[in-house]
Amino acid sequence: MRVVRALSAALLTLGLAVAPAAADASPTPSTPSQDGGSAPTRAGTSFRTATEIEQGQEATASGSTGDYLYWSFPADTGQRPTVRATVKLPDTHAAQTWQIDVYDGLRRRQACQYGAQTRTAAADAASVELACVLRTVRAWSEPWGNDPLPGTYYVRLTATGVTTADLGLPVDTRVRVDSEDIGGSAAVDGSLAEPLVPGIATRSGQEREDAAVLAGLEPEDGWTSGWWSDRWVWTATGGVLAALAGVAGYALTRGSGRPTRVPPGA
Repeated sequence: MRVVRALSAALLTLGLAVAPAAADASPTPSTPSQDGGSAPTRAGTSFRTATEIEQGQEATASGSTGDYLYWSFPADTGQRPTVRATVKLPDTHAAQTWQIDVYDGLRRRQACQYGAQTRTAAADAASVELACVLRTVRAWSEPWGNDPLPGTYYVRLTATGVTTADLGLPVDTRVRVDSEDIGGSAAVDGSLAEPLVPGIATRSGQEREDAAVLAGLEPEDGWTSGWWSDRWVWTATGGVLAALAGVAGYALTRGSGRPTRVPPGA
């Protein structure tokens, strides 16, 4: 009985310790920046001029049908970003197909797990909405892999197959990026030395104050090192449970192996 009570107490204590870590692993949407800054109201026209936005911000921009509009945002290990875009179309127009593409810090196009990445707006439709849910950002990948890695990501929004009469018509756009924290289920063994942020090598490798930095935004808590995840908690939990089970099994086996005493005179 003492062994059973000790085992129960140990399990209860272990469960209380693991509960917060398990709660942190549940998907949680990102929150808007608390720095009080206003959301961007314009978009870039190329990768180098992409407008930086934070996750949780809703950026707006005015443009023309046929333009390429670019934004960039930071994404860290364990996050699964979702990019949403809404395009307000002119009062009169022909059918238009709009598309949203996402590229990583190496400018590799990242596939969408699901979402309406391309949509065709019927003639005279008021607006069109697009969405792209990326794969979970990994801390490390093989050189030949195309896995999403921590760093800067680029969003490109444009219309394809536009008629000549519609080229140049004004449009208003809204873009927002949110992420879910996937947790240790997406953890891998290994991490990048630096996130894939354009200009970070120049910034860290030179002592000049005017060193080029092409992307200045980073996650609110900074870039993670990539080695820690709640997978370590569950691994330690399994080890402790296995040890307790071994102690309990040994105690039960030892108790059942004792010789039975025969009362005197029996």
